[in-house]
Amino acid sequence: MIIYLTIMISKIIENALATLRLIVVANGKKKLGALLQGIVALIWILVAGVVIIDINKDILKIIFFCLGSAIGSYLGSFIEEKIALGNSLLTCIIETRYENKIRDVLKSYKINTVIDKDSNYTILFIFSKRKDIYKLNKIIKKIDNKAIIICEKAKSLNNIV
Repeated sequence: MIIYLTIMISKIIENALATLRLIVVANGKKKLGALLQGIVALIWILVAGVVIIDINKDILKIIFFCLGSAIGSYLGSFIEEKIALGNSLLTCIIETRYENKIRDVLKSYKINTVIDKDSNYTILFIFSKRKDIYKLNKIIKKIDNKAIIICEKAKSLNNIV
């Protein structure tokens, strides 16, 4: 039974790290991505070697290998969501009468906004860390519960030569 748990736990770790690696590289952290890939490859070769030995005689190795892969992929996505690397651009369509109040509250959090408005609606553009988007959503919705908020992945070009 220990061999099956070892296979499953190893695959959970491997797939969680592989999922994180993809997201880390997508956010421009190449060195960390390369390090994670090296660890992933090491775990994979060790576990695959154990599973392949007498594979025809022990189907449970395959089952625990696959189960660990599925759980690891989910766990990696869950961890990444909690870490929330990267930046987001929130486009918020609010009623103009709430503009000053929302902007004042956001300024108190040191969050700047860019605006475009007509007489009835204001569009706020907010560049923020991805981990702050749910907090910003709550702040804005508390003031204007009919606000439309669109979130996109964003990358600043200020530091690119």
